[in-house]
Amino acid sequence: MKTTKWRGYSELAWTEPIIASPEEYAEETEQFSKVIKENLKVDPKTLLHLSCGTGGNEYTFKKHFKVTGVDISEGMLEIARNCNPEVLYLYGDMRTIKLGKCFDAITIPDFIGYMTTVDDLRSAIITAHNHLKPGGVLLIIANIAEKFIQNNFVYTGSKGDIEITIFENNYIPDPTGTTYEATVIYLIRHKGNLEIHSECHMIGLFKLNTWLGLLKEASLEVKQEKI
Repeated sequence: MKTTKWRGYSELAWTEPIIASPEEYAEETEQFSKVIKENLKVDPKTLLHLSCGTGGNEYTFKKHFKVTGVDISEGMLEIARNCNPEVLYLYGDMRTIKLGKCFDAITIPDFIGYMTTVDDLRSAIITAHNHLKPGGVLLIIANIAEKFIQNNFVYTGSKGDIEITIFENNYIPDPTGTTYEATVIYLIRHKGNLEIHSECHMIGLFKLNTWLGLLKEASLEVKQEKI
């Protein structure tokens, strides 16, 4: 999973906070924090965020936990460090990183979708389990194949003389496969001058039984919630 091959996670990473400011993550992240606290028997103090992106979630997570963020994109990490200097950010792959310490809680919102094979997904879950304290909580936000539908999205944002519109098209090329295509088109205007960028991301899409099997294989007790 070398996400830096995608411009959205390298030279175009700067667009992310313009499209979605850290404040816009607050409601969602408060819900994540609530779920974590409700499912821990002790007061959670430390949290590991695998594939943390530009740090939008940490803007709120840091109010509740001592946070460590890990990502494979240096472009994303640079933005995250500037946004949240209180948070320890580290470069690493969620499938293989070894930090030598354990955490009360671990979360992988959204970007676990970049695990496109069962082996990659298994590795990410095992990595998370190996960093989790006994009795800790692993929160994963996952798309389930049985409930996923093809869709289109538009995101917009502006800052100063920069205006950005992003179109995203989600398409399932093979209904029997384990991936879908997220094709993204960037329209970036700087003082009215237009740049257009496009790229296609392959995202993992697994059936519920696959998720449950891998989580139980890692000796994790599973509780499903709709967030």
